[in-house]
Amino acid sequence: MAACGNNYFALQLYQKLQSQQGNLFFSPYSISTALAMTYAGAKGRTQEQMAEALCLPTSKEVVQKLGGSQEPLSQESFARAFGEIVKDLNARGGQGKYELRIANALWGQQDYEFLSSFAKLVEDQYGGHLERVNFVKAAEKARQTINAWVQKQTNDKIKDLIGEGMLDSMTRLVLTNAVYFKGNWAAQFKKDRTRDEPFILLNSGKVQVPMMNQKATFGYAETDTLQMLEMPYVGQELSMVILLPKEAAGIGELEKALTAENVSKWLGGVHRREVIVAVPRFKMTQKFDMGTVLKSMGMTDAFSSEADFSGMTGRRDLFISAVVHQAYVDVNEEGTEATAATGVTMKLLSVGPGKIPVFRADHPFVFLIRDARSGSILFLGRTMNPTN
Repeated sequence: MAACGNNYFALQLYQKLQSQQGNLFFSPYSISTALAMTYAGAKGRTQEQMAEALCLPTSKEVVQKLGGSQEPLSQESFARAFGEIVKDLNARGGQGKYELRIANALWGQQDYEFLSSFAKLVEDQYGGHLERVNFVKAAEKARQTINAWVQKQTNDKIKDLIGEGMLDSMTRLVLTNAVYFKGNWAAQFKKDRTRDEPFILLNSGKVQVPMMNQKATFGYAETDTLQMLEMPYVGQELSMVILLPKEAAGIGELEKALTAENVSKWLGGVHRREVIVAVPRFKMTQKFDMGTVLKSMGMTDAFSSEADFSGMTGRRDLFISAVVHQAYVDVNEEGTEATAATGVTMKLLSVGPGKIPVFRADHPFVFLIRDARSGSILFLGRTMNPTN
């Protein structure tokens, strides 16, 4: 149910972010995890709003929305269920088939009292250690310390997650999550078969892109308007799924249909078969201030003087000042490298069948990287122009 909620949140988040121009890439899993740690200390209406916005199965409304019939989970039970997914992904990521690391940390003001029950829950379930820094007297040094940690966890791909001026003497807590993935395709593309070919843009213009080509057995499905290709990584546990509209300018219609229910139904129709594949090589990095988006999804109290995070401190004196997220992906002949980091900063309240199908991704498409065992969507995005 935790993974189901993650995916529901992932697709709702996509609907909020899709209005921006051009390419799009983020890790809903990273955002969910950072906020799940924050949720562990939420109480009252703040807790209810977060559960609703994040699709956490801790309320009857969300459980019904996710199609479940069981009783809602308590905050502690949810943390255990979510934490099990994190631990399982980390354990499998360390077995050598691919690299997958999910790292969590809390950065608290050095003389500020946090409840031991909150710190223990976050450490036991999420592996998030409470590190002490001095926001009051050395906010810039604290920012550099946090950014150095994120950079290390993401193999130097994400630098300066926390921007200048985001932390100050009122900051009391920053929650960070970093997720890093690097995997080789189970069926790699041969570099000598990559050649520059046209990619049709949404305005009908064209750009030349390095197009990777091969014929191999992949997961494949199609509808009247859509082709779907699932390319597994070594180990067959994680895969990239590409959703390709049949019409060159069909990305808008596809995005309208991009719901958790539809994606689940489409994935259920995937069968392994031989496919002729052409996919562009692409690389992108994107950074988001998620605060506005989360507020628009109903999570308003957490960012205001109405916030109740008394489960962290025993007092109602914290609110979320920012949620910043950055993600990176590199798709090439060998495989994919993707990484993302999310930081939640909290400040003290101031007063107040047939022939072989051809899958040719030569026009805008949606893609996701998912874990087959839990069903969790780890990364999600769209490619509008592979050269950007």
